[in-house]
Amino acid sequence: MGDRTVGQFVVVAMRKGVFARSKGWHVGRSLKMQVNYFGMFNLTRPERLLSTGVLFLQRKGWFRARLCVETEGEPTETSMMKRTRLLALLSACLLNAVLSGGVQAQGAYPDRPISIWIGFPPGTSTDSVGRILSDKMSKDLGQPIIIKNKPGVGGTLAPAEVAKSQPDGYTLLLSATAPMGTAAHLMKNLPYSPLTDFSPIGQTSWLPFLLVSNKTKGLDTFEKFIAYAKANPDVLTYATIGNGTTSHLVMLMLLTKAGIKMVHVPYQGSTQSQADVIGGSVDATFDTMVTVYPHVVSGRLNALAVSTTGRTAMDSSVPTIEEKGISNFHLGAWIGMFAVKDTPKPIIDKLHAALNRALNDPDTQRKLVALGTDVVKSETPAEFKQFVAQNYKLWGELVDIAGIERK
Repeated sequence: MGDRTVGQFVVVAMRKGVFARSKGWHVGRSLKMQVNYFGMFNLTRPERLLSTGVLFLQRKGWFRARLCVETEGEPTETSMMKRTRLLALLSACLLNAVLSGGVQAQGAYPDRPISIWIGFPPGTSTDSVGRILSDKMSKDLGQPIIIKNKPGVGGTLAPAEVAKSQPDGYTLLLSATAPMGTAAHLMKNLPYSPLTDFSPIGQTSWLPFLLVSNKTKGLDTFEKFIAYAKANPDVLTYATIGNGTTSHLVMLMLLTKAGIKMVHVPYQGSTQSQADVIGGSVDATFDTMVTVYPHVVSGRLNALAVSTTGRTAMDSSVPTIEEKGISNFHLGAWIGMFAVKDTPKPIIDKLHAALNRALNDPDTQRKLVALGTDVVKSETPAEFKQFVAQNYKLWGELVDIAGIERK
């Protein structure tokens, strides 16, 4: 005999030929036990009656059974027993709903560690911001938060990994502008959609870019740097943190607007690219102040200009590019947190609230400002979603203006 399960549980198949017998009642034709009333039984211990009720319990699910009068031939069912059976089935559905609700209540989010994937190596701006925020959010949510770095291909490997994950809130992405804003405009076969494969949670930071050069050629001002590049096309080299990253695109915009030509040397992250600029094997780089400014303070690099409309509070002695005669050069990078698409809204809202509490914390703000980033919060996940879409469009327009071909 086979019987369907009630609700979402598995099918139970029962052998023929064995039936329970008591006071003239059959319970199905497969339960090897004595019964005195219609009740709840445990099939893993068929000799043991658990309690009165309307269901039989099996380790992997609930199922219902027909009640029949014992006869010499095939069992028959009275009208009273038919009503009893229907009531039993109704009760089974209700009990299943109650039990399902109880399971969900017991598994309140989060009940295990959360991972945050980052597409750049340790020491980069995104990684530094992620580690500061994860420490505070972990204490808030009551679960460990594990940072997982997967650098390469302009920071796109981590989003590609997260996009394939389950939408349960346990696999998150902390991304900078490049993987979510510029990559789709520069790469033909991006393995994810920045706008449709993720559920935005909230923004965390805004980072101005700083153009720096090494000490080997004496190009210690913006004017000297541009003049040398114009006089020597394709002689100077510049490092970026990867093809299609914001550091790459900002430098391309500078080359276009200034009318100069330089040779591109891509890396997988800021740590390696800046090391080679400091060492003299590459001439310059355009990177976030979070990662590059400490090398200016130590005297190993020259600060030439920033990409904002106004001078930064971190070092007001550094001029802006607009001051040097290149108009409409206000570009920066943002960092934000994402979950997988279709993640339940209550989980998104809980993560958004925890993120903003971390960003509101004075100690967290102090650490982020010390890195050289402006603290920026999204009032709602919907606001951040709109920001991401607008920024995506902006970088696409800049790519078109620069005439950069997708590869």
